[in-house]
Amino acid sequence: MHEVQVTTLPHHHQLTNAQVWSADGLCLVYDRRPAQHLFTSQTVEKVNVETGQVTEIYRATQGAHVGVITAHPHDNDCFICIHGPEYPDEFWQYDIHHRRGVILSGGKATTIDACDITPPYTVGALRGGSHVHMFSHDGDRISFTYNDHVMHQRSLEEDQRNVAIALPHKSVSLRNKAPREHDGSHFCVVVSETTLHPQPGSDQILRAFEEGWIGHNGYLTTSGHWQRWALAFIGETVAFDGRKVPEIFIVDLPDDFYAYTQAGQHPIEGTERHLPAPPAAIKQRRLTFSEGAGVALHPRHWLRSSPDGSKIAFLMADSAGVIQLWTISPNGGLPEQLTEGGHNVQSAFTWHPTGKGITFIYDNQVVIYDFEQKSLIAVTARTSRAPCAEAVVWSPKGSKIAFMREIEGFRQIFTVAVTESYWC
Repeated sequence: MHEVQVTTLPHHHQLTNAQVWSADGLCLVYDRRPAQHLFTSQTVEKVNVETGQVTEIYRATQGAHVGVITAHPHDNDCFICIHGPEYPDEFWQYDIHHRRGVILSGGKATTIDACDITPPYTVGALRGGSHVHMFSHDGDRISFTYNDHVMHQRSLEEDQRNVAIALPHKSVSLRNKAPREHDGSHFCVVVSETTLHPQPGSDQILRAFEEGWIGHNGYLTTSGHWQRWALAFIGETVAFDGRKVPEIFIVDLPDDFYAYTQAGQHPIEGTERHLPAPPAAIKQRRLTFSEGAGVALHPRHWLRSSPDGSKIAFLMADSAGVIQLWTISPNGGLPEQLTEGGHNVQSAFTWHPTGKGITFIYDNQVVIYDFEQKSLIAVTARTSRAPCAEAVVWSPKGSKIAFMREIEGFRQIFTVAVTESYWC
């Protein structure tokens, strides 16, 4: 297959791990961070994969920065990205606790998650920073990871990452706003439950991260019930010997908005001594019970579900210590190992829109795992240096795969066409 270099300008072009294609499949969205950990991009942009034309989607002002942009699955003029604080100073500047999600449309940014960092806290608002915002398949709901400023101020030890969602049913306005507080267009709740000191050998987790929506429309439970909304995420458990072991967890989410307003053991909005808590109707459930190191954290990847919701893909080492691609049902059970070679899977991955394959980097090539043939298909030539690990993303119609290579010191975007004749 022939890969095509889409971008050429002498600066970085950073794709997010999924949802980087415009709804019509004509453009790819990216930011201009010079490195993954340097959040200094002033703009988010899109490039037409056919013409190479670059369009600025949004430019931050007042000292803020933007990045990690994703595209709405059905609206060509709707995107989400992380937005750093305006007028940053020594007390409030960009970090994991001081960032927000914004919807970009028509050149304007609308803040998703309200922020309330002074008591009494507000139901539907959060108290810190949100990160890597992903639309559900219908574009209705948004998931993201979350770090709490209030608890971080108490102690660095209490800095626990969680998974949260934004619901479009109700905007949130704060009373008596303090500096650095703001309203939000969506109602936000934390859906994972973390414990500061998890009991060794238990299902308690210290952190929750790298979440993914289950199915285009949810999944079929063992009882024959269709669960419309669900999220899988990695939860960091503690083994009996004290090792931190990442495992896969799932939360089934209610259809009814009212259920998101009903508190469980702890207030949804949090307290001065407790993180924001999941609503009473949301209980996390553990799916994997690893005997070894658990889900792989390197390469960094996000859990991704098949379109029909029947499989959750993830990376984990096999008995020989090689990082392989696996799947597990959202109903639990034994995981299934897909790849079996001697090379580590080298990247994050995405599913073909029909679910017939998964694409990722393996042996310095972009490859597809074909579920019908149960084998790997290489779609780029093997090179001395692997493509970048953060993003290997199918287009909406499954006809192209986007990825990045470092060329003369800059990350450039490439695509490779995947024809039906080649696939079959």
